[in-house]
Amino acid sequence: MKRFAAVFCLALAWFWSLPSLALSHEIRPAYLELREQKPGAFFVLWKVPMRGEMRLALAPMFSGEAEASLPTTRVVGGATIETWELRIPDLRGQTLTIAGLEATMTDVLARVEYLNGSGWTQRLTPSEPSATIPMAGSAVGVAGVYLLLGIEHILFGIDHLLFVFALLMLARKIGPLVKTITAFTIAHSITLALATLGVVRVPQTPVEAVIALSIVFVAAEIVHRDQGRSGVAAQAPWLVAFGFGLLHGFGFAGALSETGLPAGHVPIALLFFNLGVEAGQLVFVALVLALAAAVRRVPLPLPTWAQRIPAYAIGSVAMFWTMQRLAMF
Repeated sequence: MKRFAAVFCLALAWFWSLPSLALSHEIRPAYLELREQKPGAFFVLWKVPMRGEMRLALAPMFSGEAEASLPTTRVVGGATIETWELRIPDLRGQTLTIAGLEATMTDVLARVEYLNGSGWTQRLTPSEPSATIPMAGSAVGVAGVYLLLGIEHILFGIDHLLFVFALLMLARKIGPLVKTITAFTIAHSITLALATLGVVRVPQTPVEAVIALSIVFVAAEIVHRDQGRSGVAAQAPWLVAFGFGLLHGFGFAGALSETGLPAGHVPIALLFFNLGVEAGQLVFVALVLALAAAVRRVPLPLPTWAQRIPAYAIGSVAMFWTMQRLAMF
């Protein structure tokens, strides 16, 4: 427990030393979809995240000739959604630029769907706000985009990382740890696929609240175990990881549904998003274990009460999230 307490304190200090990363990064990307209705005519959907009542000042621009109708605007779920019709005879080969993107900390997922079923998907970032639309779409490009989206979602999804960290504290030995992480991976992969493909539909707001509550439960189980009152989570952490992993999978699916899936490449996008989530999760686990091993080699005379800091801190933050998300019902 001492080494996990030390790792937790180091991680907390690092996190708060990067306020722009911790507080300002837009987890939700903006989303631009162009769907061809007839040759040279596209239906455009432009979704931009909002900060409070303020909309991010972003606008898609094309390098060639384009004629747009007046947009229809509505606000849904903390984002502004605009739709309009765009006449653009030669979209292939043009350069798409998101004006204003370089001044933000968000990304834009751009997607084009043509009448013949082909398409193009690209992620634009503040450092690369422009991209040339190719003459033909590529499944490899879709795979790369969604792999990075999955990695980003898990590494910037603090609630998911706190849950995984709590599982590491609960399953301290290698055998139970491997079983626990594997169970969590299998569980959230199942519900991610089922929810994304529309087999199961679950309201996102209650799911997010229960995800936060799952972290509270695991943190409480850590405290109970340290007090000599081991419950089912301490005795079979893999079982708890599987049960709550099903809920976390619905959370991943909610993030993916906000982003959208490219027509014609749905299986590839879903697979590589999930692989990205797993890759990011493994990187996080490996980093925590490496830090714990390094801390073990350094004599740290921590007082007994300091060993309780991670569980109480994780539980307190998760309880705050639970109340905050319940208030959104």
